[in-house]
Amino acid sequence: MQQQTFYWIAVTIKLVLCLFLWLPGSQASVSFKPNIVLILADDLGIGDIGCYGNETIRTPNIDRLAKEGIKLTQHIAAAPLCTPSRAAFLTGRYPVRSGMDSTSEFRVIQWNAGSGGLPPNETTFAKILQKQGYITGLIGKWHQGINCESRNDHCHHPLNHGFDYFYGMPFSLMNDCHITKPPEKDRALRSKLWLLTQILSLAVLTLVVGKLTGLVSVSWKIMICFAWFDFLFFMSWFSMYGFTRYWDCIMMRNHEITEQPMVLERTASTLLKEAVSFIERNKHRPFLLFVSLLHVHTPLITTERFLGKSRHGLYGDNVEEMDWMVGMILEAISTEDLKNSTLIYFASDHGGFLEAQEGKAQMGGWNGIYKGGKAMGGWEGGIRVPGIFRWPGVLPTDIVIDEPTSLMDIFPTVAHLAGGTVPQDRIIDGRDLMPLLQGRVQHSEHEFMFHYCGVHLHAVRWHQKDSGAIWKAHYVTPKFSPEGAGACYRIGICPCFGEGVTHHDPPLLFDLSQDPSEASLLSPGTEPQFDTIISRIERAVEEHRRTLTPVPQQLSLYNIMWKPWLQPCCGTFPFCWCDKEDDSAHSTV
Repeated sequence: MQQQTFYWIAVTIKLVLCLFLWLPGSQASVSFKPNIVLILADDLGIGDIGCYGNETIRTPNIDRLAKEGIKLTQHIAAAPLCTPSRAAFLTGRYPVRSGMDSTSEFRVIQWNAGSGGLPPNETTFAKILQKQGYITGLIGKWHQGINCESRNDHCHHPLNHGFDYFYGMPFSLMNDCHITKPPEKDRALRSKLWLLTQILSLAVLTLVVGKLTGLVSVSWKIMICFAWFDFLFFMSWFSMYGFTRYWDCIMMRNHEITEQPMVLERTASTLLKEAVSFIERNKHRPFLLFVSLLHVHTPLITTERFLGKSRHGLYGDNVEEMDWMVGMILEAISTEDLKNSTLIYFASDHGGFLEAQEGKAQMGGWNGIYKGGKAMGGWEGGIRVPGIFRWPGVLPTDIVIDEPTSLMDIFPTVAHLAGGTVPQDRIIDGRDLMPLLQGRVQHSEHEFMFHYCGVHLHAVRWHQKDSGAIWKAHYVTPKFSPEGAGACYRIGICPCFGEGVTHHDPPLLFDLSQDPSEASLLSPGTEPQFDTIISRIERAVEEHRRTLTPVPQQLSLYNIMWKPWLQPCCGTFPFCWCDKEDDSAHSTV
């Protein structure tokens, strides 16, 4: 009798636990390891998506994702450009902490053959999930470097940062990849490299003449060193003319180059096929899939099926094709009966590119009501991006959250969902979003968020939780050209420092909770707390700067310059060419 009593008590306890485990929104409902699919668009403006207010571009799949999940309205990128923003996304840390922000005007990885990139000692969310038994894959754009010292050391490669499988573009899509488009490589960099080449050539010639005539006492080693750097600068300058398409616009599967140059017409379909294939191959075990889209970066490569179909020109066509790709990935997840066991996340790496034009046609995105765009430091248009989560049965549906969140939050969120822990030997700036997404807390953990342009702090956001206000102080802003309508057309992308910016003392102050478009400038006369707010923000800046430690600058001029011994090459250098896509064997990972 006593044994029967214990038996039924045990059964009852098990039933209660099982019921609790499956209660939607409960903490225990995430005690198993979900599949995780992260979809990151490139250069997409927050105003380009229907669920964020766009009425001219059709994005039914992304809109449905928001309807079935949660839409974030204050989702913030840690940088307004690709390389630093993606470094922060992968590591949960401000890019300045890993040396992935620049002290110069060259703020992204410039060539596949540069030596800079995401440092091997950084921990990505892929590394953490890999250790928790996840199969991890990256399909699409990387733009975090490849090699350090030799052509095959792959120190910055995705496979060295926690991904079991990589198929995609190690660099970034750009006009140089398209044979009919004007070159996009930075003209300022081109002119500086040419000037350095001339100076070094003159120095080498002077030293050689001085050495031969006995007027200069200098070793041949020093002269060879000068000549070597002269050669490097010359080749970096020369690589911009014609060779860029072959040297930078390539596709890789793991460590192998499969297309050099890449075949743009089939890139979208190949990336989509790879993403779907990864889901199908790994449906029986927990997986992390990071789909890093090439859409909607210029030159807006769009397949014929979508050309001319939108009401917003080629850019709209490209956005609608991107939405279709998202829909196909969602369909693959449903087809494999993984919908309820998969967390889906959709975002953009930063805001739309206002300066992207071809003639009078706008080739960049729309950032809605928000001022500024890509590369513009702290203005909302460059850093406020779409942020959508869906996980049926665990996250609520058709919910809007207005709290400040960050792309850096993905790092601790997925780490905890996988049963892992974030590193304790470094500062992690992201915060676990699950309590906020599930409604277990009402406010974001972020109190202050720091908005960098390169290594230069341009603005700071203060979430004053007791009042609900969100203050934004701008210390530096870019100068817009008069005809630019909030952009820097005359000088390309907006700079971070120098004559192209304005320093503000006192800083410009806005209340984003009342004025998200940053149109109504506050002053001591219009805001009684002005001095108190500025003082509190400045104390936060001082505290933040005390947490920064010196690290090697990955985007220094030396690290971003083209180095022939680091150039990935399929064939005989410098005549690099191959197309293995038709006959290459797909990985089983």
